[in-house]
Amino acid sequence: MKVVNSLKSAKKRDKDCKIVRRKGRVYVINKKNPRFKARQG
Repeated sequence: MKVVNSLKSAKKRDKDCKIVRRKGRVYVINKKNPRFKARQG
């Protein structure tokens, strides 16, 4: 999982990426291709 400054760029990497907020952190998750996971905060 990468820690990214901007999640907008992380979301554009794949069309199945979703942005989720958990416990004050923002995550990008991808069910089909889990290597695109990212976290901010």
